[in-house]
Amino acid sequence: MVYYSYAWTLTLLNESSDNLINKLFEDDKFIAGVHGPKIMKIYKKYKSYGFSAIQDKPERPIFSQKVEDILNQVWKEYGNYSGVQLESIIQQEQPWINARVGFSPIDKCTKVISDKDIFDFYIQYAK
Repeated sequence: MVYYSYAWTLTLLNESSDNLINKLFEDDKFIAGVHGPKIMKIYKKYKSYGFSAIQDKPERPIFSQKVEDILNQVWKEYGNYSGVQLESIIQQEQPWINARVGFSPIDKCTKVISDKDIFDFYIQYAK
């Protein structure tokens, strides 16, 4: 869900992939993990939950109304999918596939999924 929130914010708040200045967050990048995109510090914090629901309720950041609207849309679109279902969907999408070129489906991969690939893929669905 974090990945889709980032992807749709990146896509809907920018005009082109040449100038991606509006992002959900700046510092962290998604890597193309075996089970889908992940941000290492988030992964390390919650990996002990495995496939169970995360019980932690971190403090919620304050977002602009535009971002809140996007996050609500993401929830409506993807909120009913399980983690396994989301994994399956993401593994069929070009940004994750592009970052994993040269890796087998079970190889550890720490290649970054590019913001340009994310924008160029999801903008097709935003039109």
